[in-house]
Amino acid sequence: RRYPTVEVRAKTFNGSTHVPVPEDEAFLKALLFELRLTDQNFVEYRDTCTRLDTSPVYSVRIEAGDLWPVVAFQKSDLIYACLPLVEQALNPRPPILSISGIPQGLDLLTGILDYISPSRKNEAELSARVGQLWNLLLQACPLGTPLQTNLRSLNSSFDDIQDFSTHTDPKQPAWRTNTYKGKPHVNVCISEKVKCMQYDQRDIMDVWQVYGTVTCKCDIEGAAPNVTLSLNLPSNGSPLQDFVVHHCVTSLDSAMLMSSSIDTSDDSAFSGPYKFPFIPPSDSFDLCSYTSQVPVPPILGRYQLNEEGSQFKFLVNLKLHESIKNAFDYCEARLPFLNRGPITHLEYKLSYGQLDLSREKSLLVWVIGQKFPKSLEISLSGTVTFGPKTEETPTDIICIGNTAYVKVYFRIPDFTLTGCYVDQHSVQLFSPGKPKINSSRELISYDYYIWNSKASAPIMYKTLFT
Repeated sequence: RRYPTVEVRAKTFNGSTHVPVPEDEAFLKALLFELRLTDQNFVEYRDTCTRLDTSPVYSVRIEAGDLWPVVAFQKSDLIYACLPLVEQALNPRPPILSISGIPQGLDLLTGILDYISPSRKNEAELSARVGQLWNLLLQACPLGTPLQTNLRSLNSSFDDIQDFSTHTDPKQPAWRTNTYKGKPHVNVCISEKVKCMQYDQRDIMDVWQVYGTVTCKCDIEGAAPNVTLSLNLPSNGSPLQDFVVHHCVTSLDSAMLMSSSIDTSDDSAFSGPYKFPFIPPSDSFDLCSYTSQVPVPPILGRYQLNEEGSQFKFLVNLKLHESIKNAFDYCEARLPFLNRGPITHLEYKLSYGQLDLSREKSLLVWVIGQKFPKSLEISLSGTVTFGPKTEETPTDIICIGNTAYVKVYFRIPDFTLTGCYVDQHSVQLFSPGKPKINSSRELISYDYYIWNSKASAPIMYKTLFT
């Protein structure tokens, strides 16, 4: 979908330096190249280590120059992309965190993803939903500005569009598509994902980082109710950084906007409370997202894999940090054996949990369960023998030789690694009636790798964005 009015505004901001959006085919070709989907060979300007990875925000090189910022991500063989308007000059490039169009565009793409995803397994339904997108975008983003990002709540026909303005209060913001009648309820969920790379080597630095999202659902009467929600940290909590907020937020403390993980020279950090005054949309929405650098990862691990003749010996040690809540929804460690044939012989010894072999005989699943033992330490050791490779053998271009990993999966309810929480008494509602406040928290593993310390592994010294 193209918006000529937005392109005119972009040209006004940038004048002679403006890079026009090319035709669809040329844009797609350039985007696929930037995402490394058409040419995986090393390209200096795209793949150099000196270039910061700011995905999902990309600079797409076309014949007329560089298109920036392009927000794009791939999910289930589909690419979702948009080019947000930057309401200022692009030369020099402004900081990503100062561009409000980026979170708005990402929010809209996420809404399209949520609308498309349920139909991925049915080609007919997928085609029908894609065909309805034009009508839905006419309502959700009529003139290029996202007014409603929950596409599921929109009508895919034009029946109610003409009468839309006659049923709304003039004070009602465009993102509140309907009014609620009943007792006020506010539901808040803080979901933190921890990303980790552990190497167990003296000369390689382990890295880990937390990515948090605060999701809200506010059922409140009124055309434009005002809500203030505060995120709090305990005295030993890890400061929150890199805030991206929903466009319904009416104001922010400047200290929150200045708290960035990119500026490593600044030792000062804002520890809250983090206040968000906002006029909530009618449906569930992500109020904000953030990152945080916590002092220790929740689970420390060691993985050793050695080849001895026709056998491979392995050892895995895991330790839950004493500050982590020892109550999981699930916890397991997976040991994939890639670029090798199926496992023909397995001997093992484990101190806790149970070990399963996958049907394809290329993956060991160590089911730890819902709790670590009192010692908080567990171990698994054994030997495996592999048969000849087949066409079904799982392959990987990184895990060659003894380069291998353990990937840890877990979820801890009612817990956050930063300590971040919502005090129910800090939720202020400027509307009639006493609201019912429900808050929940969770910590989930995300790309939690423990690499074989007896072999080389991909190294990443600092994470900026995902």
